[in-house]
Amino acid sequence: MPGHLERVAILDRPINEVFAFFADAGNLQQITPPELSFRILTPLPVEMQVGTLIDYRLRLFGLPFSWRTLISAWDPPHSFTDQQLRGPYREWRHSHLFLEVAGKTEMTDRVAYRLPFGPLGELITPLIERQLKQIFDYRQEKIQELLK
Repeated sequence: MPGHLERVAILDRPINEVFAFFADAGNLQQITPPELSFRILTPLPVEMQVGTLIDYRLRLFGLPFSWRTLISAWDPPHSFTDQQLRGPYREWRHSHLFLEVAGKTEMTDRVAYRLPFGPLGELITPLIERQLKQIFDYRQEKIQELLK
C-alpha cells in the first residue's frame, strides 16, 4: 500500500531565493535531524538538473544504509523531484513545489512512497509513518529558522 506525506510552509523570502536554498544539495544536512547521521557522499557542489545522481549515507532506527536519488524533474524556480534509485524504500518520490504568494513563497514537500517486504512492510507502516512525520516536522522547523 503506498504512503503519502505532505508539508506546506509559507516562507517570507522570494521564490528564487527559496528555490536556490533547496537546489543546493549541501543544505540537506542542515534540515535533516541529527540522529539520522546524514552525509552526502557525492562531491559538492552538485550541479542539479534532470539526470543528476546524489549519493547519501544515513542511519534509520540505528541501521546504516546508502541512498541514491535521481533528479527526475527540474523546473526552476517552481519545482523539482527526486526519486530513490537505491535505499530503504521500495519506491520514493519527493516533489518540492514552490509558489510565489504576495512576495512570499509557499513551499510544499510532497512524498509518495512504498515500503519493501510486502505484507511484512505493511506491519511496520505505522512506525515508518511516525518516523517520516518526525523527520519532516524537524525539516519544517529548520527551514523556518534558516529562511526567516
